[in-house]
Amino acid sequence: MMSTLTSAPERSALRGKASAYLALMKPRIIELLLVTALPTMVLAAGGLPPLVPVIATLVGGFLSAGAANTFNMILDRDIDRVMKRTQGRPLVTGAVSVAEAHVFAWILTVVSTAVLWVFANWVAAMFSVMAIAFYAIVYTMLLKRRTEQNIVWGGIAGCFPVVIGWSAVTGGVDWPAWILFTLVFLWTPAHYWPLSMKYRADYSAAGVPMLAVVRGKRIVGIQVILYAWASVACTLLLIPVAGMGLLYCAVAIGAGLWFVVESHLLYGRALGGASDIKAMRVFHASNLYLTLIFVAVGIDPLLPI
Repeated sequence: MMSTLTSAPERSALRGKASAYLALMKPRIIELLLVTALPTMVLAAGGLPPLVPVIATLVGGFLSAGAANTFNMILDRDIDRVMKRTQGRPLVTGAVSVAEAHVFAWILTVVSTAVLWVFANWVAAMFSVMAIAFYAIVYTMLLKRRTEQNIVWGGIAGCFPVVIGWSAVTGGVDWPAWILFTLVFLWTPAHYWPLSMKYRADYSAAGVPMLAVVRGKRIVGIQVILYAWASVACTLLLIPVAGMGLLYCAVAIGAGLWFVVESHLLYGRALGGASDIKAMRVFHASNLYLTLIFVAVGIDPLLPI
C-alpha cells in the first residue's frame, strides 16, 4: 500500500520554499510597520478599537507590506547580487524564480486589498494599494538609483500604515493621523542613513547614490541630527492636537532627548575622524525610539491621566 505521507526530503523542500517566500516579504521590516498601525488605531478610537478592523489591519497590512517588499526584491535583484548583505535573498540564490515572485506579489496585493476592503473599509484598502505602488514604483523604480534623496521621499511608503490604521477605525483621516504620518516621514532618513553609512561600500559597488556614498560621513551626520530634531518636534506637536496625556508627554520628551543625543554623538564621531563611528548604534536607537513613541500613543488614551 502506497503511503500518503510526504517523505522527509519533500517536507524539507516544502519548508525551504515556504521560508523563501516568507523572506521575500521581509518580515522583520513589517514588524515595525505594524507597530505604528495598531497604536494609531487606539488613538483614533479614543480607547480600544473594534476587534474586526484591528485584525483586518494587521493581517491586511502584513500582506500589503509583504507585497511591496516582494515587488522591491524583483526590481532590485540585479543590485542584490552585488551587495554583500543581500546576496542571500531568494531571487539571488534561486530559491524562488522571478515568475514565482511575480505571482506571489500580485496574490498578496489582491488578498491584502480584499481583506481591508471587506473587513475594514475602502479607504484603508486604497491607502494600502497606494503604499504598494509608492514603494515599488516611486521609490524602487524612480528614486532609488537616481537621487541621494531617495530614502527621504521613498520613505513615504513606510508612513502609510498610520493612515491605514486610522482610516480603518474612522473611515477617514484626521490631523493626528497626518502628524504621525509626518513623524514617520521625518524619522525615516535619520533611521536609514546610519545603516547606509555602515554599508556604504555595498551601495557604492551597486551604484546606488545613498547620501553616505555621494556626500560622506560628516554631511550624513548633520542630516541625521536635523531629521532627529524635526522628528522630536513633530511628536510634541501631537500633544495639543490630539490632547495627549502625561505618559505620552514624558516619553516624547525623554525618548526624544535620547534620540537627539545619539544623533549628535554620531556626528561628533564622524567629525573627529573616528575609524568606527558606530553608525548602527543610531540605527538601533532610532528603532527603539519610534517603538517607544508609538507604544505611548497606544497606551496614553487608555489611561485616566
